[in-house]
Amino acid sequence: MQRRSLGAVGEVTEVGLGTWNIGGDWGDVPDEAGRDAVRAALDAGIDFLDTADVYGDGRSERHIRSVLDERDAHDDVTVATKAGRRLDPHTADGYDTENLERFVDRSRENLGEDTLDLLQLHCPPTDVYYQPDVFDALADLRRRGKIAQYGVSVERVEEALKAIEYPGVETVQIIFNPFRQRPADLFFEEAKRRDVGVIVRVPLASGLLTGAIDRDTEFPENDHRNFNREGDAFDVGETFAGVPLGAGVDAVEALEPHVPDDATLAQFTLRWILDFDAVSAVIPGSTSPEHIRQNVAAADRDPLPHRLHGAVRDVYEQYVEGHVHQRW
Repeated sequence: MQRRSLGAVGEVTEVGLGTWNIGGDWGDVPDEAGRDAVRAALDAGIDFLDTADVYGDGRSERHIRSVLDERDAHDDVTVATKAGRRLDPHTADGYDTENLERFVDRSRENLGEDTLDLLQLHCPPTDVYYQPDVFDALADLRRRGKIAQYGVSVERVEEALKAIEYPGVETVQIIFNPFRQRPADLFFEEAKRRDVGVIVRVPLASGLLTGAIDRDTEFPENDHRNFNREGDAFDVGETFAGVPLGAGVDAVEALEPHVPDDATLAQFTLRWILDFDAVSAVIPGSTSPEHIRQNVAAADRDPLPHRLHGAVRDVYEQYVEGHVHQRW
């Protein structure tokens, strides 16, 4: 698998592993299944793992540490984590030096690292991006060796554009997939111009872009695809990429005829994302070792021809754009 530059963080595999699934909010996932997902990712060649301190209240961070410990692989893998969502209430005022350092120290303990490879603000309120003191605090944590680099995870393109005005921001994590195409309009160009790494999350739209979900699919009570469809728990854009389930299923049905016979819809989607050279890494999450291997295999596929990119755009414009484009 090829590696791409992730800002000043360095090079990482272009397919990483997102670990929200193994922490929480995706139904019940046994601890060993979570650790097996991390093992499968490393076995498949992945050297970039993304997590957060709130995924299972640190559970996914601890799973990562456990696997890296057993393989003595801490120096071989780049781990990105996030901080901020532990605030209650989750307000811009809470993003102060004291809280950020407290969150960083907890993640350092969970991950077994003296220095975090990459710390990302975890989808903070928009006002945070207009508070230079927050970014000064991150720079201070870097100077003191508690974090090596810092970046942001955003909900909206406008937040991403504001964040990269701060010179210390090396990475932006953002939702981008065939159902959320707005980042390619302007943000990708600006990120590339500033050498900012781009991490793509929610690439498969919470499973919609695997083709395994229909209008009648039922999800466990503790799965965000059940309890957050209207944004009751957090930003609705994190669930099915913000697309209403019925519209999303219609879009998938329109997209499937364009998928090559030798690829899954998920592989087609990941390849589409990787065709954008501003993307540093895409981080699909899964608890299935087989799906993780299939996701990695998508990176070895040839870039999609222009006609297929055109087909994806047509589906987006017909079924999805009106629901999401100006919102995020």
